[in-house]
Amino acid sequence: MLYRAFALILLLAAPALGQPAATPATSLADNPDVQASVRLFSAWLEGQMAYRGLPGVAVGVVHDQQLVWSKGYGFANVEKQVPMTIDTRFRIASNSKLFAAIAILQLREAGKLRLDDPVVKHLPWFAVAPAGPDDGPITIEQLLSHSSGLQREARDHWSSLSFPTESELRALMSGRKATFPPQTRWKYSNLAFAIAGMVVEQITGQRWADYVQARILAPLGMTSSSIDTPDPGLATPYASRTASGTRRILPFVDAHAMAAAAGMTSTVSDLSRFISAQFRRGPAGGANVLSAGSWREALRVRSVEEDWESGSGLGFDHVRVKGRTYVGHGGGYPGNTTMTRAQIDDKIGVVVLTNTNDSNPGAIADQLLATVGAAVVKAAQPKATAQWDDAYARFAGLYRSPLSDDIIQVVLLNKQLVLLQAQAPAAESRVRLEPLGDGRFRLMAPGGGQSVGEIVRFEEVAGRPTRMILGDTWSERVDRY
Repeated sequence: MLYRAFALILLLAAPALGQPAATPATSLADNPDVQASVRLFSAWLEGQMAYRGLPGVAVGVVHDQQLVWSKGYGFANVEKQVPMTIDTRFRIASNSKLFAAIAILQLREAGKLRLDDPVVKHLPWFAVAPAGPDDGPITIEQLLSHSSGLQREARDHWSSLSFPTESELRALMSGRKATFPPQTRWKYSNLAFAIAGMVVEQITGQRWADYVQARILAPLGMTSSSIDTPDPGLATPYASRTASGTRRILPFVDAHAMAAAAGMTSTVSDLSRFISAQFRRGPAGGANVLSAGSWREALRVRSVEEDWESGSGLGFDHVRVKGRTYVGHGGGYPGNTTMTRAQIDDKIGVVVLTNTNDSNPGAIADQLLATVGAAVVKAAQPKATAQWDDAYARFAGLYRSPLSDDIIQVVLLNKQLVLLQAQAPAAESRVRLEPLGDGRFRLMAPGGGQSVGEIVRFEEVAGRPTRMILGDTWSERVDRY
């Protein structure tokens, strides 16, 4: 029943952070709590680098449209003592997949493909043997959501460091067999994203690198990013540390036909612009490389791992950290490991780029979010509740459901009303009533549910509330339990 479902929302809900306000980067960076968190994170990272012998790390924290704080630690080249900076270039590896998803969604917006198109419709040579006799064709959406069942790789390129060319990859496909039927389970595949990039090339008639440069990198102002381009500004790539404490330098490796899966180069500064794009909404055009609807498509979970702690949207990976969902991607390439993560509701994101294979950038990103990121979110919160009217205090009281006799309490906090079920096991189990003006409110809670986001209003007689109306349901004001 609807009212029981609403009660369940109240039981499960916990306090949520407010929507961040648009605050200039200088004021956020100068906030004492943010500065303190920077010192804490820096102390932690410098200790990690010293004891683990990490050559270099570059990081950035993004809030909404601002790169709030960034820094390079250690060296881009240890032998030459070249300092690491936020403009040092890195091979970002599988973060390239995010750009492949955007390219596909741009073509969908242009009416040139559908997400449910079979891949073979655009690439007739795509002849992968199915895992079972009645699997059906692999679709473009399945390529982007790691649900195609395709093998992880095209061949031995992670061992030989020789990635296949387009003609070599096409020749390999006739001998490939899917490991699972489509949509059976989350199954990571670099091969799938290489195929997605080739779909883009087939439809547009452009080289993958040229399309991404013109349609994504240039509009976003990512002027230091490229695809498979040797560059003297690249961080020197170091292998993992051996038992004797040494690290060898690894070569530049061209991803060739796997470029859409792993071939991009970028910087902290450029990737901060890419993260900010994820927080913008509006029609496609200019710096909005996707429409609001396509961003929702990209960021919606499509497939999940068996433990339901991680999964994929379209290109974007999802991971649960301390009860929050983050989107982005990790990357690993010879001598470079990287991580981007963003929390869409809080409009907070981080970039972590490293020039070795054993740095664990995901752990660094988690610590960066837990320290500097959390402080930035707190500093960006509005200092006062918008549209609050002290007269709203009259709505506080008890309301009984005519169907179940359940009691919902409207509790007055400091310039805020919250709903609390009378049987709630904890005082923090609450949802907020956000003022909309004219005595109307929006029900807001950190979790999902049938009533979250709906309008709450109150009927009154002679200035005394007599009924609380939530969406299309209502409850009567009572004086006692």
